Amino acid sequence: MKTYDLIVIGAGIVGAACAEAAAGEGLRVAIVEPGPIGGGSTAAAMGHLVAMDDDPAELALSAYSLRLWESYCELAEAEFSRCGTLWVARNELEMARLPTKIARLQAAGLQARAVDAQELYLREPELAPGLAGGMLAPAEAVVYPPRMARYLVARACANGAQLFAGRRAVALAGDGVGLDDGSRLSGPVLVATGCALPQLLPELPMRSRKGQLVITDRYPALVRHQLLELGYADSAHGDADSSVAFNVQPRPTGQLLIGSSREFDATDRAVSGPLLRRMLERAFVFLPMLRDLQAIRVWTGLRPATPDGRPYLGAVQERRNVWVAAGHEGLGVTTALGSARLLMDLMLGRATAIEPAPYAPARVAA
Repeated sequence: MKTYDLIVIGAGIVGAACAEAAAGEGLRVAIVEPGPIGGGSTAAAMGHLVAMDDDPAELALSAYSLRLWESYCELAEAEFSRCGTLWVARNELEMARLPTKIARLQAAGLQARAVDAQELYLREPELAPGLAGGMLAPAEAVVYPPRMARYLVARACANGAQLFAGRRAVALAGDGVGLDDGSRLSGPVLVATGCALPQLLPELPMRSRKGQLVITDRYPALVRHQLLELGYADSAHGDADSSVAFNVQPRPTGQLLIGSSREFDATDRAVSGPLLRRMLERAFVFLPMLRDLQAIRVWTGLRPATPDGRPYLGAVQERRNVWVAAGHEGLGVTTALGSARLLMDLMLGRATAIEPAPYAPARVAA
């Protein structure tokens, strides 16, 4: 039985970031991943690096992590594209919400400013007529999550981590984890398995929230910024069984990625035709020209969602040497680096850059 300082279960973007951070600290790290690295929720993610501000804890983690992402802005493997984000306001009522939103973002050290209708259309002339304006977050970006996860795992391995590829963790023990081939690994465990979390930690509630994405053929410079409607957060953090919101993202390839939809408790990966139509019709309201473009692929993914929308980050109560990093829902890519640094500081007994209590798994029991 091999002994490690940390056994990371799951090599999505969050697990990969945790493994890379731990190996960088000089810890002896094992990474257990049954499938392709970054092949689950990470592979289905849009890859936006965007701050959500409706929950103070979510904003704190997003802002912290976005600062850490800056060190990867020149990394080819990240496919980092600083397109900025334009939040689109349909009317004056939505414009009236912007000063509060901007103040929250600026207080967190993030760039944001209002744009009037004239500037909105100068920046994105293909938007539907009659929109009131919006908010520009110029420093926000997009990355390609699966490739970034592979890079982080490779960096961890270069620093001495051992990858157990094609192996599944089947049981936690007081001193480590058992794998599906009958072998055992000894040491503290970090569970970063996303939607599969209840298989190892049934005491931590987790729901799957399916999303669908469409990607087009190449249309360079047709859309220049990531575009979201100001009501996006209401959809993303609502509790409706299904919802859609306008989100279009230009990829460095010249393609457009179209979202977004959310569907609770749909554990299959089949495309939902009616919900896909709703999602596209919502996008057409804001960008009518999308109707004329060629879509080349549609796919789905499952987002891991906790009851309160905040990830679990920290030690698991009543379990010795077991930690968790899961439940980031649609912000796993944005917050992966900050989540990893926060956990490393907690594990090593150091002061943390942000308050860890809002993400502590113990809040569920409380």
